[in-house]
Amino acid sequence: MEAKFNLDKYGIHPKKLHRNLSPAQLYSKALRYDLSAVISDKGALIVRSGEKTGRSPNDKRIVKEPNTQDDIWWGDINIPMDGNTFRINRQRAIDYFNTKTRIYVVDGFAGWDKNYRKKIRVICTRPYHALFMQNMLIRPNTDELKVFGNPDYVIYNAGEFTANQYTSFMKTKTSIDLSFEDNEFLILGTQYAGEMKKGIFSIINYIMPKQGVLSMHCSANEGNKGDVSLFFGLSGTGKTTLSADSNRALIGDDEHCWSDNGVYNVEGGCYAKVAALSKKKEPEIYNAIKFGTVLENVAYDPRTHKVDYENTLITENTRAAYPIEFIEKIKTPCVGGHPKNIIFLTCDAFGILPPVSKLSAKQAMYHFISGYTAKIAGTEMGISEPVATFSTCFGAAFMVLHPFEYANLLEQKINKHNTNVWLVNTGWIGGGFKDGNRIALQYTRAIIDAIHDGSLAKETFNKLEIFNLDIPEKINNVPNDILNPALFWKDENQYWKSAKKLAKLFVDNYKQFGTDTTNKLIKAGPRL
Repeated sequence: MEAKFNLDKYGIHPKKLHRNLSPAQLYSKALRYDLSAVISDKGALIVRSGEKTGRSPNDKRIVKEPNTQDDIWWGDINIPMDGNTFRINRQRAIDYFNTKTRIYVVDGFAGWDKNYRKKIRVICTRPYHALFMQNMLIRPNTDELKVFGNPDYVIYNAGEFTANQYTSFMKTKTSIDLSFEDNEFLILGTQYAGEMKKGIFSIINYIMPKQGVLSMHCSANEGNKGDVSLFFGLSGTGKTTLSADSNRALIGDDEHCWSDNGVYNVEGGCYAKVAALSKKKEPEIYNAIKFGTVLENVAYDPRTHKVDYENTLITENTRAAYPIEFIEKIKTPCVGGHPKNIIFLTCDAFGILPPVSKLSAKQAMYHFISGYTAKIAGTEMGISEPVATFSTCFGAAFMVLHPFEYANLLEQKINKHNTNVWLVNTGWIGGGFKDGNRIALQYTRAIIDAIHDGSLAKETFNKLEIFNLDIPEKINNVPNDILNPALFWKDENQYWKSAKKLAKLFVDNYKQFGTDTTNKLIKAGPRL
């Protein structure tokens, strides 16, 4: 007879322990015990995450341990703490668990490739957190669950309880702590579910590169002929829109790994932004919001429970978490071959970068490490002009190793598999934010189509000076005159002046990575 499941080894002894409940069971628990929980008119579970409605990056710590401390890129993102403080916080979480009548456990996998997948155990106190992680992890079947055994990593989500801010290394009542030697991740003082998802991604970003596997913050899709494309891009660049292609199957929308076998999705679900969501603009996401989906911090009509996606009074970071099977056209299992194309998306509000350019492997490393886009004037308080934004590897908040570790793996895989790399500007052309125009989506889609059908790779390319980029002479269904930004500006001299300013921002940003990295790739970046 199978032994009864328990958490004794963790020192957790609840009166009622619920492991891998069905969505219907978790709905029932949430509606009974969670005061914020209601069912939307489409059947999704609406919940509130409390005071925190987004991640708390300044409260994230990694334990500085003898066997791992030399690997980690310490700084403002990877902030150190000591093992004793971690153990104090873990005991605080365990003590809190032992005050609760009900504890929820979710056992699942991170990684669709069974050769590389990791077993994750989540221990939490809110049914919605359990359902969220059931959606985001790869769900084991009944037989896999019976032989799940010991997990590779354990998440203690005691987010309803606060950290003691007078403890060493604590600044607030929130503490998000990761130990690579104990294989544990714990959360205190925040109930925002995204902390669990991104905690797992941070773990993947540490352990997989050590196995020669590149972890990536990107979406991936596959064409009818099995050709895989990766899409990297920060918020506002169009990553979700462009990777959702009716002619291609979605492998995943956010986190992937590139191994010797090809590409695989890390997650079993999607965590989509839903502010201003409409069926017309994003039908895939809209239709995925149904029974089994978690809707976090959305506003709704108290009588009809119809969600008002335009209402962002609670937060602009409204979210939906659902299993990837809720998307109509997907590739399952969520794995693919080696990428034929990699697409770096940027929204250049200065109007300097061309609509598309082809990158060499070294240039791909440079722009991967830079992770450039621009915040658009008027989108945030106090921003009157575009602001350049750089996020290392297009996901700086989750990169644990030095950026060159990831970029070096990227170069190796690009060269080994003859992968084409493209830099696509979805921002402004013909001038900056005030004087130019945002490139039409139809032209960007035509560029992506030309990448996928192989015609763009066969075109003739010319060099754009300063940024040292190769730009095509023509593309089907795209006006030729917009391809070279210098010639498309009304005043070409003003273009070059502005180009030098943006190039200097790239150069200045790159200094943080150290002279060794800079010297290796200096010729691949902008030349002042």
